[in-house]
Amino acid sequence: MKPIQNLFLVFATMALLSACKDNNQSPSTTSTEVKTEATLQQTGQAFIEGDQSTTVLSIAMGSKDHTTLVAAVQAAQLENVLVNAGPLMVFAPTNEAFAALPEGTVENLLKPENKDALANILKYHVTPGNYSKDFLKKFKKLGQANNDYVKVEVVDGEPRIGGAKILGSVKAGNGIVHIIDKVLLPPTE
Repeated sequence: MKPIQNLFLVFATMALLSACKDNNQSPSTTSTEVKTEATLQQTGQAFIEGDQSTTVLSIAMGSKDHTTLVAAVQAAQLENVLVNAGPLMVFAPTNEAFAALPEGTVENLLKPENKDALANILKYHVTPGNYSKDFLKKFKKLGQANNDYVKVEVVDGEPRIGGAKILGSVKAGNGIVHIIDKVLLPPTE
């Protein structure tokens, strides 16, 4: 046999052997953990531990100015959406932006019975793409992840997204986070 064929056979044999498992192991010798109700809800790519590329979610989670946004994303169970391959453009309101909403709004939205309304609002902050602040000036509107559109205007040479000012931008492995000074609310029907 040729050396390449031999190498192929070795790899194929190793793959076959590693795929075979002893299914007769007792529960005490397996590494299967007992999943609680909380861990069952936290499945998917967002909950993989270890070294991952920086995502729009990890940027928000690492920011002391976005704790309210992170709490909302967790309450709406949208973590996995924000770690997908993208590219995603997230308009991330600061804690101050959430505090500017009418009193009780955030607390009400965080209730389990309002999960769908909260998810709709959060998806209104996400756009497919990876556009710089300057490139956003070329748009009149952006299609959001909740299937609505948000208006883009240029005021004093700066883009405004739904009236919100972009305070800064952080690139991520799966897109970009534009930090904004206002919570974007989808149009009511």
